[in-house]
Amino acid sequence: MTFSHKSVLLKETIEGLNVKPDGIYVDGTLGGGGHAYEVAGQLKNGRLIGIDQDEAAITAAGERLKEFADKVTIARSNYEAMRQVLKELGIMSVDGILLDLGVSSYQLDTIERGFSYKYDTELDMRMDRRQSLTAKDIVNEYSETELYHIIKDYGEDSFAKNIAKHIVKEREKGPILTTYQLNEIIKAAIPAKMRTGGGHPSKKTFQAIRIACNRELDVLRDTLDDMTDLLNPGGRLCIITFHSLEDRIVKNAFRKNENPCTCPPDFPVCVCGNQSKGKVITRKPILPGEEEIEENKRAKSAKLRIFEKRK
Repeated sequence: MTFSHKSVLLKETIEGLNVKPDGIYVDGTLGGGGHAYEVAGQLKNGRLIGIDQDEAAITAAGERLKEFADKVTIARSNYEAMRQVLKELGIMSVDGILLDLGVSSYQLDTIERGFSYKYDTELDMRMDRRQSLTAKDIVNEYSETELYHIIKDYGEDSFAKNIAKHIVKEREKGPILTTYQLNEIIKAAIPAKMRTGGGHPSKKTFQAIRIACNRELDVLRDTLDDMTDLLNPGGRLCIITFHSLEDRIVKNAFRKNENPCTCPPDFPVCVCGNQSKGKVITRKPILPGEEEIEENKRAKSAKLRIFEKRK
């Protein structure tokens, strides 16, 4: 299967990055290289560094960006190691950073990757297959309390407690190894009348386990400040999120970096000394238009937020 991932909010993101022909840009979630291709096309003496932890993405993006080989460097890593990747290339600061936090169509539709509840295959869900922890380990080894918190916090599923209880009860009979096994357990944990409408009953739990397996929210939360610090004055950070948890983390980090003052509101002057790192460009997130959603159903929940470093 070819690596396909329709780049969401493509035009809006590239405009938001404000690409300078001689600038240095980082695509921290390179995927198939859709956003990167547009950035590279606007560079003259500039440079683009693409980072992705998925081997299939690296291969696909390398192929797609071949014509810009003199301007593009691709690294197989997680964007949490961005500072280290750049340091090894002798780069201390950049003019723009882009993250598209969506799971690619390729990853969802490659059956053996185990990301999707639609296919019967081994539970895996690793973005980086060099990592040892899999979805199977989480489902079979995490305690009922841990599973409950993962499904509740990352999946925002109101039946989290019951689903966790059913998983633990089932695995006592034998290990849970496949996506369809897990599907059946989830289905049994949700009352029949609640299973009609609202999408597939497994959707939220699968999302939650995927997030936990790949530490997606922790990585995002732990790197936002660092990415802001890597920007040159006037540089921009563009982040596309796909669910409320990611969006909340980005929104709060951007807000804090714009106004980091911790003084009580009734203080006449600021004494905490925390200085603003820049400004939020998007007071409200940029959303895909109807036409884009029509063409690409997976764009429906996308939100783009942009932060600009202080000049």
